Amino acid sequence: MKAVRIHRFGPPEVVVVEEIPKPSPGKGEVLVRVAAAGVAPWDAIIREGKSKVSPQPPLTLGSDLAGFVEAVGSDVSHFAIGDEVYGVTNPQFCGAQAEFAVALAGMIAPKPSRLNHIEAASAPVVAVGAWQMLFEYAQAKSGDTILITGAAGNVGAYAVEMAIEAGMRVIAVARSTDREMLSALGVETILDSSAPGFESSLPQVDAVLDTVGGETVQRCSTAVKEGGRLVSLVAMQPPQRRGMQSVFFYADVTSERLRAISDLFERGKISPQVGSVLPLEEAREAHEMLAGAPHKKGKIVLQILG
Repeated sequence: MKAVRIHRFGPPEVVVVEEIPKPSPGKGEVLVRVAAAGVAPWDAIIREGKSKVSPQPPLTLGSDLAGFVEAVGSDVSHFAIGDEVYGVTNPQFCGAQAEFAVALAGMIAPKPSRLNHIEAASAPVVAVGAWQMLFEYAQAKSGDTILITGAAGNVGAYAVEMAIEAGMRVIAVARSTDREMLSALGVETILDSSAPGFESSLPQVDAVLDTVGGETVQRCSTAVKEGGRLVSLVAMQPPQRRGMQSVFFYADVTSERLRAISDLFERGKISPQVGSVLPLEEAREAHEMLAGAPHKKGKIVLQILG
C-alpha cells in the first residue's frame, strides 16, 4: 500500500510517498481503508522531531482519518466490516496518511451521515479540541460570555459555533479579514487582533479559549473575571493570575467525544472547515503548505479514495 512516510526528521523535503506492507489490526484495533486523511500543524511538529508523543522514524504521518472498516481485531464488537468511520489512529498521532491505517477502536466513531469523507477527515482533532476547551475545561454554560482567540481558525470556528449553539455570548478576536466569516457564524462582537490596544475595549468574560498563544492571549487574559477560566491548546504555560484558573491541554479524541461532535454535525449546528484538498501523492506539497506555502483557508486534507 502507499503511505506518507519520513525516514528522518526535517523540513517538508523529508516527506516521501512509498509502498509499505498493509498493517493488520491487533486487540482493540480496527483496520480502516482510508478514504481521506487530515494534514495538520502537529504533523509538522512530528516531522520536525519536536513531538513528545510520536515514535522515531521511519514512520507514517497523520492522525485524522475517515474511511471504511476493512477488518477488526479481537475484543472489537461494535464495528463491522464496511462501516463508515472517522476519528484518529492512536495517541502517537501517526499512521493515518496511507491507503490503510490501524486505529484504536476507542478513538473512532461512525462517520456523520451529513459529511463526506473529506469533510469527516478534517474534523476529529480540531472539533474535539474545541469541545473539550468549551465544555470540559472552561465548563461554560448557557448565558456565559466567552472570548475566543483565533476565532476564525480551524479550532476557533468550531468553538464559536458550539458556544453560540449552547446559548453563550461570543467575543471573537481574529484578523480583520475574517470579520465577514465570523459574522456569518453569528458572532456580533469581533475585535481585530492586530489593532493597538484592542484589549482595552474587552468586556469581562467568564472564560478565554485560546488557540493562538503568544502576546494575544497575554493581552486577552486581563478580561477574565474573578473565578473565570483561561484554557489554551497552544500555550504550554498560559498566563497566570490570582482569581483565574489557567490550563493547557492536548486534545483527547475518544469515541464518546466523537459521538457528541457527530450529533452537532447531524443537526447542522457545526460545519466542517475544509481547505486545500490534495491527492496522497502530493503529501509533500501539503507539508509545504503547513510551512507557509499558499493554500485555501481551512483544514488541509489528502484525498485517497475518489
